[in-house]
Amino acid sequence: MGSPSPAPSSLGTLAGRVDARLAELLDGEIARWRAVDPLLEDPLRALEALVMAGGKRLRPAFCHWGFVGAGGDPDDPRVVEAGAALEMLHAFALVHDDVMDGADTRRGRRTAHLAFADQHGAGHWRGESRRFGEGAAILVGDLAHVYADILIGDVPADVVDVWHELRLELNIGQYLDLAGTARGDRDPALAARIARYKSGKYTIERPLHVGAALAGRRADLEGPLSAYGAPLGEAFQMRDDVLGAFGDPHRTGKPVGKDLREGKPTPLLAAAAARASGEGAALLDKVGAPGLSDADVAGIQRVMVDTGALALIETRIDDLTAVAIDAIEAADVTPEARDELVDLARYVARRDA
Repeated sequence: MGSPSPAPSSLGTLAGRVDARLAELLDGEIARWRAVDPLLEDPLRALEALVMAGGKRLRPAFCHWGFVGAGGDPDDPRVVEAGAALEMLHAFALVHDDVMDGADTRRGRRTAHLAFADQHGAGHWRGESRRFGEGAAILVGDLAHVYADILIGDVPADVVDVWHELRLELNIGQYLDLAGTARGDRDPALAARIARYKSGKYTIERPLHVGAALAGRRADLEGPLSAYGAPLGEAFQMRDDVLGAFGDPHRTGKPVGKDLREGKPTPLLAAAAARASGEGAALLDKVGAPGLSDADVAGIQRVMVDTGALALIETRIDDLTAVAIDAIEAADVTPEARDELVDLARYVARRDA
C-alpha cells in the first residue's frame, strides 16, 4: 500500500449535517421512550453510542454526490435524510454482524451484545447473560433498521426500488459471509461475491443510485454510476480485508488480525491459499480456529506477504480504482460531483482505517 490519501474536505462537512440529523432523531426518541419506561433508555443509548461514535460517513457522501451529480440542489434536506437513513442501516448491519461474529469491539468500544451481557451479569438477572446480551443487541439492530426506514421517508418510487434492493443485497451478502466463514471457504469467486453484496454495493454503488433517483435521474445515470461504484465498491472491501488482516487496531478500532481470527472468506485469504504450500498452507488452515494466537496471526500475515497475495490484492485495488475513476470522468454528472467522486475514490482505496 502506498501513502494513505487524505479524506476530501467535503466529507467532514457532509458528515456534520448527517450527524446533526441523527442526533436530533435519537435525542427525541430517547426522551419519548424513557417517558414510557426508563428501562427503554438502555437500547436507545446503545444505538446512540454506536451511531454517534464516529465513522467516515462514506455512504451519505456517495449519496450526496450522486444527487448533486444528477443536478440536485446540494442544500436539499432530502439528501441529508437519505444519508442519515444509510447510516442507520449501517448501524443495523454492524450490530447484527458483531453478534454473528462474536466480536469484542467496534469503533474502539465494547460491542453491544457484550455490553448488555455485562449489564445482565452485574445485575444478577435471571437466565443466561450471553443470550440476553445477544437478544438485546439484535433488537438494537432492529430499531436501527426501523429508524432507517423512517428517515428515508416519503420518496419517489425509483428511490424506494433502490432502497429495497439495497437492503436485500446487504442481507444476502451477510448470509454468504456467514456460511462461507462456517464452511471455511477459500473460493475466490465466493469471496468476490461476498465483497460485492455484503459491502461494496451498499457502501458505494447503491447510495449513488439513491442520490440519482432522488434527483429524478436514475434511468440515465444508474449505468454510468454503477460503472464507477461497482469496481470502487470491490476495491473498498478489499482495502477493508487488508485492514482486517494487517490494520493497526489503534486506527481501525478492531483487534489486530480480526478477520483472520473470525475466518472471513476474503479475496486476500483466497489468493494466499491458492499460492501457499507446506508450512504456509498449514498456517492458513488455522484461520478461523478457536484460540488463534498472536504468533499464529503473525505467521499467517507472513504467508500472505511471502506468497505475493498481499501484493496481488494491492495491485487489484489500484486497478479497480483506476477503472472507477475513468468511468466517473466519462459520466454525465456535474463537474463538482465528478471532482469529489474522483477524490473519494482515491481516499477509500488508500485509507488506513
